[in-house]
Amino acid sequence: MNTENLIWVNLGAQNPPESAKSWLTDDESLSKKLQQKFANFSVNVLSQTQSQVHDNEVDLITPNTDCIVREVQLLGNQQPVVFARSIIPITNDTKDLLDIGCKPLGEILFNSPKIIRGQLQITNAGDIWGRRSTFIIGDTQLLVSEFFLENLYA
Repeated sequence: MNTENLIWVNLGAQNPPESAKSWLTDDESLSKKLQQKFANFSVNVLSQTQSQVHDNEVDLITPNTDCIVREVQLLGNQQPVVFARSIIPITNDTKDLLDIGCKPLGEILFNSPKIIRGQLQITNAGDIWGRRSTFIIGDTQLLVSEFFLENLYA
């Protein structure tokens, strides 16, 4: 999925369809919500490499730091239901996140009271709606973007 030229706005600045609204506005762990919805939930890691971040992402993360870009599909009953792109600056604060493999990132981000979530922003590309927010771990900000695919609503 091409996420480079998307325009992001603060939650409330757009009016998404009802089918997407509850997913976009939920402030709990998406992984946990998907595990409740689907009998079979898994993570398919598409890529996890050191890479350049998009212009629309760079202002939201810890500046002047090399980053790992992690792209995954979240699968519900073996069907892709969410595409997620995470920007993880390589720092001492995030070193434990870089070796999670097929484990959902949300399991870590939402299970520590020391990790603070930033404001939600939303976007849409045609019928696909997405949200993103920063997470602060120590002195490091990372960015998680999630895009809700058609199979989620089926």
